[in-house]
Amino acid sequence: MPSISDKGKAMPASPIRKLVPYSEEAKRKGRKVYHLNIGQPDIPTPEVALNAIRNFNLKVIEYSHSAGNETYRRKLAAFYQKAGINIDHTEMLVTTGGSEAILFALMSCVNPGEEVITPEPFYANYNGFATTAGIKIVPVTSYITEDFALPPIAEIEKKITSKTKGIIVCNPNNPTGYLYSKEELLQLREIVKKHDLFLFSDEAYREFCYDGAEHFSAMNLEGIDNNVIMLDSVSKRYSECGVRIGMLISKNKEVISAALKFAQARLSPPGLGQIVGEASIETPPEYFKEVNREYTARRNYMVEALNKIQGVYCPKPKGAFYTVVKLPVDDADKFAQWLLEDFEFNNQTVMVAPASGFYSTPGYGKNEVRIAYVLKIEDLKKAMEILAEALKVYPGRV
Repeated sequence: MPSISDKGKAMPASPIRKLVPYSEEAKRKGRKVYHLNIGQPDIPTPEVALNAIRNFNLKVIEYSHSAGNETYRRKLAAFYQKAGINIDHTEMLVTTGGSEAILFALMSCVNPGEEVITPEPFYANYNGFATTAGIKIVPVTSYITEDFALPPIAEIEKKITSKTKGIIVCNPNNPTGYLYSKEELLQLREIVKKHDLFLFSDEAYREFCYDGAEHFSAMNLEGIDNNVIMLDSVSKRYSECGVRIGMLISKNKEVISAALKFAQARLSPPGLGQIVGEASIETPPEYFKEVNREYTARRNYMVEALNKIQGVYCPKPKGAFYTVVKLPVDDADKFAQWLLEDFEFNNQTVMVAPASGFYSTPGYGKNEVRIAYVLKIEDLKKAMEILAEALKVYPGRV
């Protein structure tokens, strides 16, 4: 039998999805599983988007332009301009989800064998994108004891070598929920400018900022217009994970031109998804206000409930809808599997994402999990109760 490729062997499994077989088996046993492991919001998709599907009347679903429908890109440009980001429709590509935007950005800017620095813990799929592109992710560690603030600039600068081509940040952060401040981004700008690096800014959670905090876009960092590539998505903004529409945005014309060639090779982004995305731009402001209120309430409940459990520490996220939590366990991977295989409370259990998969440094995140507070408070209450009971009886509790 022929062997698969080295790249296929090296491709990492998703730490978020690798426990799915155990979850499915728990459900086959008749157990209710509360999913805290994946960022799939239960917030309804806006009516304007659903109406675009209901009222769809095209006779042919055609290819679009490889960069995305021009009508959509023009509306997106106006959307970003309203948010204070001055771009036009020629400075963006519509992609198949934010995932493809990240992949196209890396392949357009970084050669195989070169390196990109990112604070860890980081969005686990950066590892997969890097493997696909043949590049190396170099982590610089942020710590739960500091609520995952940006590591000191001196620590980031220590990681820069002749192979370093860029820095990637997710703001607000998945998996930690940390919101990088304008001051922290200004510090990053100085490194980017000094070493002439790319700054890949994943801003898919920009609407999810709490307690009056405001998001500052890397696109508004002065003096590095040609260095910044913004990556975005409709998945979380409008609770439209399944339409698979993202955006790659940059004022660097060479980057856009290179990314367009990759886009041409895959022909076009999803046609139906673009129709939904374009309609979603008309979502009323009240929708976002209500979503913010709901996630703030969920966050507040979850953080308080977790920190009441003996031995647990949960930082208070400033954005997104995730947090990384420290647990009194010997091994979070074993614990997460045990929850699904061996534990039940009133015939119910929970599924969490072990945080080790969000780190590159071996051994880090061993007693941490990522929790997504994407369930309504009624379900979060049950999930927190189950987690508390599980920690009382887990054989590997420390």
